[in-house]
Amino acid sequence: MVNIHWLGTGLSAIPGLKMLIENGHSVIVYNRTVEKALEALSDVKGDYQVFAFSIKSVEQNVTAGDIVVSMLPGNFHVPIAELCLSVNAHFVSSSYISDEMRALNSAARKKNLCFVNEVGLDPGIDHSMSHALVEDYKNSAEFSAKNEHSFLSYCGGLSDIPNDFCYKFSWSPLGVLKALMSTSVSIRDGEVFTVTKPWESVELYPLPMPWGEDEFEVYPNRDSLPFIEQYQMDDDLNIKQFVRGTLRYKGWKNAWGEIFSEVDTLDPSIAESRLKEISDDLWDKYSYKDGEVDRVILTVELKVENESQIVWHKQYLMDTLGNHKGSAMAQLVSCSVALAVEAVLGNEISYGVSAAPHQSELVSRWLGQAEEISDHFVLIDHLK
Repeated sequence: MVNIHWLGTGLSAIPGLKMLIENGHSVIVYNRTVEKALEALSDVKGDYQVFAFSIKSVEQNVTAGDIVVSMLPGNFHVPIAELCLSVNAHFVSSSYISDEMRALNSAARKKNLCFVNEVGLDPGIDHSMSHALVEDYKNSAEFSAKNEHSFLSYCGGLSDIPNDFCYKFSWSPLGVLKALMSTSVSIRDGEVFTVTKPWESVELYPLPMPWGEDEFEVYPNRDSLPFIEQYQMDDDLNIKQFVRGTLRYKGWKNAWGEIFSEVDTLDPSIAESRLKEISDDLWDKYSYKDGEVDRVILTVELKVENESQIVWHKQYLMDTLGNHKGSAMAQLVSCSVALAVEAVLGNEISYGVSAAPHQSELVSRWLGQAEEISDHFVLIDHLK
């Protein structure tokens, strides 16, 4: 029997882990604290065991054909994937594909192994929405590479009720602070648009919510350009805009103004220690308390114009609140990961290092599950 080895039972892991166990799979769970994992799974019936996490423990238990899921911090993914190569096991994570992970592609393909990444929320469900929109458009009568194409994808983990800081943290704020210091690359007005300070490119973004138009703040993050090829928009399409970014409540830029100013002027010699101090202070003031509900908003939009006239315009919009099954973030991330594990078991994923699949059947499966989890999930045709 194939065993699933699930590494880590942190804040974003439990709903998907429970899903796999309840679906009848044999799961071996690893966590730094066995007691915490057992407590988190106390209401689950099925075939699972729990071990204290260590690379050595995983190596001792994994056999050829098994699937290893890393819900650990990003620096663990490549070592775990390399371990999988050595024992001929498959690998799944929700994280972005690093250069080091991509370098394992040939070796994984030669061994007929699936190394699946970017199958969480963002990245993950956003990829599925993007693939669905692009395929829909390419199959339409309006498709032409000469049209002007504007692609926008924004995701935000938010609090249910906005506070004075326009944000709450479900884990250490340090990662958010470091992301604010990272350069983003996108396409604006047909040109490459590079931003070294994300807060300088914040703009208002209206969303058609059920209660009417609601404005949020958005800004580009990371490097969007590689996703043009991933979304199969690289075949000579005339791209006017292509942006993947972050969504926040309106007022976020002003609320974070003092932090932006300090981050911008940090002395590199003390930057690491000062960021840690800021992170600890933010965690004390703005972390989730017991019983508080989180919210996730994800939207992906493709607008197509011909001679300044909109000829095709569709948009996915998902709004999700946490509930008794777990936080919105945990459900959307980990249940998507669980779908990827089952797709590997079903031989539906190509060998080698890959991101969220683009095949129509799998895309529909991911979006169907996201709709089940979400409070509001809609595909909007703006021309109807």
